Amino acid sequence: MAGWLVALGLLLVAACGSTAPAEDPVNADDVMFVQMMVQHHRQGIEIAEVGAEKATTEELRTLAAAVASTQRTEVEMMLRWLHAWGQPLTPPDGAHDHQGGLPETDRKKIAALRSAKPFEPALLTLFMAHQDGAVQMAATEIRDGVNPEATRWAAQVQESRKAQIDQMRQLLARIN
Repeated sequence: MAGWLVALGLLLVAACGSTAPAEDPVNADDVMFVQMMVQHHRQGIEIAEVGAEKATTEELRTLAAAVASTQRTEVEMMLRWLHAWGQPLTPPDGAHDHQGGLPETDRKKIAALRSAKPFEPALLTLFMAHQDGAVQMAATEIRDGVNPEATRWAAQVQESRKAQIDQMRQLLARIN
């Protein structure tokens, strides 16, 4: 019995001395960024789906479909982060007002896009503005966030959305 007590004592001492790896830090800015980007992406998916359906230019249809697919995957990733962080999946009402005043893409503009004529210039104009919103939101996360995974992804968002905006500008110039 004494041997078991000694062994148990050694295990307890060893257990007290070891620590689990620390989780990456998360602050309110990380949470707000991810919550708002989920909403932003859902709007982007809606715009992209309209574009993939209605665009007549093959390059624009392909770009829109790729954006929709990528952003669906990113929404799933962000929802997993919020769940892992023990945070609500949606931001509080009026969150855009407190996050640098960046407005959401106007729901009426997305609805009007469906019947816009000429369609492709309207799609590209709305989509460029929307993607620029993602660039601005990502800049705020890079500046204020502390979670390494979220800030790394924000840098990727900036780079990819800027490239998409450049591609859309080129398409718009060719269409006009």
